Amino acid sequence: MRIDQNPPTSTVAVVGLGKIGLPLAAIFANNGYHVVGADINHDVVASVNQGKTHINNEPGLDELIATAHKNNTLSATTATAEAVAEADTIVVIVPVLTDDQNQTDYHMIDHAVADIAKGIKEDSLVIFETTLPPGDSENRFGKKIEDISGLRPGQDFFLAYSPERVYSNRIIHDLKHYPKVIGGINEKSLKHASTFYQKTLGCELIEVSSLQTAEFSKVAECVYRDVNIALANELAMFAEKKGVNMAEVLSASNSQPYSNIHSPGIGVGGHCIPIYPYFFINKGLSEGLTPLSRKINDSMAGYAITRIEQQIGSLSDKTILILGLSYRGNVKEPTKSTALMLIDQLKEKGAHPFVNDPLFSDRDIRQYDATPLSLNDRRCSEMDVVILQAFHEAYRDLDFSQFTNCQLVLDGRNQLNKNAISRLGIKYAEIGNKGGGRLDSN
Repeated sequence: MRIDQNPPTSTVAVVGLGKIGLPLAAIFANNGYHVVGADINHDVVASVNQGKTHINNEPGLDELIATAHKNNTLSATTATAEAVAEADTIVVIVPVLTDDQNQTDYHMIDHAVADIAKGIKEDSLVIFETTLPPGDSENRFGKKIEDISGLRPGQDFFLAYSPERVYSNRIIHDLKHYPKVIGGINEKSLKHASTFYQKTLGCELIEVSSLQTAEFSKVAECVYRDVNIALANELAMFAEKKGVNMAEVLSASNSQPYSNIHSPGIGVGGHCIPIYPYFFINKGLSEGLTPLSRKINDSMAGYAITRIEQQIGSLSDKTILILGLSYRGNVKEPTKSTALMLIDQLKEKGAHPFVNDPLFSDRDIRQYDATPLSLNDRRCSEMDVVILQAFHEAYRDLDFSQFTNCQLVLDGRNQLNKNAISRLGIKYAEIGNKGGGRLDSN
């Protein structure tokens, strides 16, 4: 990402300094703007004000934060309204999740928007980057800002929406290379937002006709992925019934240019795919592929447990090690992780689940009502089953010989070496192949 040595010309408030908000703030601060980041987490604010990042494994972020700190172009505060009062542009990247009933949970962003409304000044540009249900930028948040501040969106302040579209561990790369979709409440808002992103990111811009179109486009991306993963999981389960190796099917089918069947797995997690389809479902898309795909993907943890029971019988009093609390490999993020479903369902079966994850402390793991287990712990020899849930790099060459009591390894990501495990006298199972596995020469 370009680093501009020219003095900052105006101020940006970035509301929310999480895994996407902080990289955005750092990039803006290195490209001609003074940036004030706002976050409710005092530790996050303190680290930013020391020129440090709380986000690990994000290439290039440390350098950007350190440079901005040195140049006095990036600071942070817990006082959102005060940060907004200083700013000409406000970028909002506060999470919107779902609750236990899969209803949209607005409490964090509603609080942030109320604070924004208390500090906003006339002619400011407000851009929402948080993934939102279509219509919310204008009808919920634009209206809330107007009700509190008295300023009208599109007339007294500019309002735009531009969804984040990045991937953890490559956010800075993606911000530079992915096209930026932008919608505005009117043409002036759209042009103001486009000019801002052209100056700060320099990436391709895709201007769409409305706020709602931009909002819809981001949710549609996630629904596409969820539906295709559900299709892969459905085909994998059917392949098992028919004695077919799904990995071979993928290799053969995807050699056709128009076929892109995704890989099956033990489940889908994270902030995006398990959550954002409900933004459509809760707005009225209650039938069809979107809700069906959610059911299929959420059922995979239970399906995996059934596979284990078919292999070793009752799970009552069995000790089971889950490899990976995170929802995917090499990322420290437990939101909606399949590991959490596995823990709950294994306990219902009377089993004793343990969790290992090199990215989390024992204290972190205990917060999810799970028992942590180091791979150096002697109790590894007592495990009856091992489940690979997130394929961290640390597990690539894991020595399974320490699991001397292990009856079965369930490879939930289809990544482990069947031969190496089978030679130890341990049964091996994967998703989409009842009789096979990855056959390596070693």
